[in-house]
Amino acid sequence: MTGKLSKQQVPAGRGDLPMVRAEGVHKSFGQVEVLKGIDLEVRAGEVFCLIGPSGSGKSTFLRCINHLEKINAGRLWVDGELVGYRQQGDKLYELRDREVAMKRRDIGMVFQRFNLFPHMTAVENVMEAPVQVKGVRKADAHERAMSLLARVGLADRAGHYPSQLSGGQQQRVAIARALAMDPKLMLFDEPTSALDPELVGDVLDVMRDLAESGMTMIVVTHEMGFAREVGDSLVFMDGGVVVESGRPRDVLTNPQHKRTQSFLSKVL
Repeated sequence: MTGKLSKQQVPAGRGDLPMVRAEGVHKSFGQVEVLKGIDLEVRAGEVFCLIGPSGSGKSTFLRCINHLEKINAGRLWVDGELVGYRQQGDKLYELRDREVAMKRRDIGMVFQRFNLFPHMTAVENVMEAPVQVKGVRKADAHERAMSLLARVGLADRAGHYPSQLSGGQQQRVAIARALAMDPKLMLFDEPTSALDPELVGDVLDVMRDLAESGMTMIVVTHEMGFAREVGDSLVFMDGGVVVESGRPRDVLTNPQHKRTQSFLSKVL
């Protein structure tokens, strides 16, 4: 890969505060309680991996972090600021949509499906948010977009439309697009699950590069090798709760909880 970021170039958190802090986070869809009291902290510069079976609440929790889903109880902070709310005295007041959007600019998110604009080329997809949201000059946004596409190994595909790119290439464009907003936190929701196996490696290489640069990352993944090699912390979720947590190598090689043991016996 080319054009790696140094740690000094990656947006830092506020002092000793965790980049993400969750206290008693609950989320329900109708009568179905998906998150049943999540407590965790993610340090600035940490690669934090979430694993677990489908339906365990991993992706929902990720979406709560940038207020794509509203929590029903508990508190979430990103870089010391409440997510989606402001506090006055003992009361919480929900932020207006515009205020939420402003705070969301600092959080990049990469989805299972790439969600690229089909009518825009790769470089136009990467340029769009800085121009429209931050008011960056098109020439400057284009220069930055080309640099990011080079970083993910796609400088030679800048003029291609999504339909002309493989799934892995589209996902790398999606990562470049998220990075174009200079986020302090990156969220990855199973970014390789929709890819053919031979395309997974290139996406994971980009994520390794991000980790080495010091980017704070929360990664929902089934790629246990990535979690073991790159992750700093790992949480196993099931049924909307944190079942087990610790260093990835410890949890993956010597799980303490029977539910974790059962899950890992089927995926490792």
